[in-house]
Amino acid sequence: MKTGGFVILVALVGALGGLLFGYDTGVISGAILYIQPAFSLTTGEKEFVISIVLIGAMLGAFFAGGASDQFGRRTTLISAGILFSIGALGSAFAPPPSITILAIARFVVGLAIGLSSVTAPLYISEAAPAATRGALVSLYQWAITIGILGAQLVDYALASAKNWELMLGLAIVPSLLLVIGMLAMPESPRWLIAHGRRDDGVTVLRRTRPANEVPGALEDIETSLHVQEGTWRDLFKPDVRKALVIGIGLAVLQQITGINTVIYYGPQIFKLAGFSSDAVALLATIGVGAINVLLTLVAIAFIDRLGRKPLLYAGVTGMMLSLFALAWAFSSGGSGSRGTVTVASLMVYVGCFAFSLGPIVWLLISEIYPLRIRGRAMAIATLSNWAANFAVSLVFLSMIDAFGTTATFAIYGVMCVVTLVFVRFMVPETKAQELESISFRPRTT
Repeated sequence: MKTGGFVILVALVGALGGLLFGYDTGVISGAILYIQPAFSLTTGEKEFVISIVLIGAMLGAFFAGGASDQFGRRTTLISAGILFSIGALGSAFAPPPSITILAIARFVVGLAIGLSSVTAPLYISEAAPAATRGALVSLYQWAITIGILGAQLVDYALASAKNWELMLGLAIVPSLLLVIGMLAMPESPRWLIAHGRRDDGVTVLRRTRPANEVPGALEDIETSLHVQEGTWRDLFKPDVRKALVIGIGLAVLQQITGINTVIYYGPQIFKLAGFSSDAVALLATIGVGAINVLLTLVAIAFIDRLGRKPLLYAGVTGMMLSLFALAWAFSSGGSGSRGTVTVASLMVYVGCFAFSLGPIVWLLISEIYPLRIRGRAMAIATLSNWAANFAVSLVFLSMIDAFGTTATFAIYGVMCVVTLVFVRFMVPETKAQELESISFRPRTT
């Protein structure tokens, strides 16, 4: 297989972790409708079944950095695939009425999501040539959107049978594909060289780079390895500190601009807007999911041509405007056309997220850290992402109760303004740079 085709295959197999991420976080929104009566769940137990995945994801993300640095990116992804499989089977065969087995299985799924959300973009970014790294890492986010849409379609298809077991259990298919696929893939060349396997690393570089780029890439990696392998304390050194702030900031802003309120509560938002039928609300949610998939292709097509920051400016501005339009739709002034404006606003919002904050955050946090601490730093940023995800999901309905729907979406719009300021003054442009050349060393006078 030619170099270009092989590196695409590597990226696609790694991106299966994103597909599972999307499916397992998206499928619960439909499955919980039938899990609740099957297990006679209280409201608190329902929230627990949903949120236990996010708790597992935070823990998995925390351990992913050290695991991927010590055992390798490939081995960590294989482990994630095995955990996905165990979680899918455990969820499908959890016997009512006790929720213990179901909760444990969903926690295991969360661990797998946390491991893959750190390791998959890291693995892809280290395997990819600089010129196409943005597009290839964006395949991970595209896979997440496909997983979410697939989950929504499965929920809709199995809704009449109320078959929550199959909804959750179908994740076994991509889980096994991830395990089998990664067994056939090479380890990251940077990890191999960093762990004394220079010849193996050069072999992988030759399979993933044009021949004329291999010597330069090898030299950059070996130069970066003159610095001793990093520790957790190194995250706060001057050449890393700014990158750490950028990574955590982007990870948190991706969530507090409200994206997962749409993913987790989409049908409820449409019902608040006046859609009385569950089926119509679910179909509208599927429409938003399809936009998410399609517009992520814009990032894949243009992220290495236009750069990271132009797409962030365009996308976050569109998100801001659509959130303010959504706030207007829920105000008294927008009541007459609330349903139409809500559908249009959410489609624009999700579409703009899909080509900006969605893929670019995962890309940047896989690019901006030095090799010696890249796994650990990505783990901190990803843990921050999951913690913000958990917080936003936990308080969304409470915010609506406390402040009203209009104010809630307006707050998310203001967070988009904050994001634009952060991107303008903090985020670097990393287009076409080798990973080792991206540096935040303090200037000397």
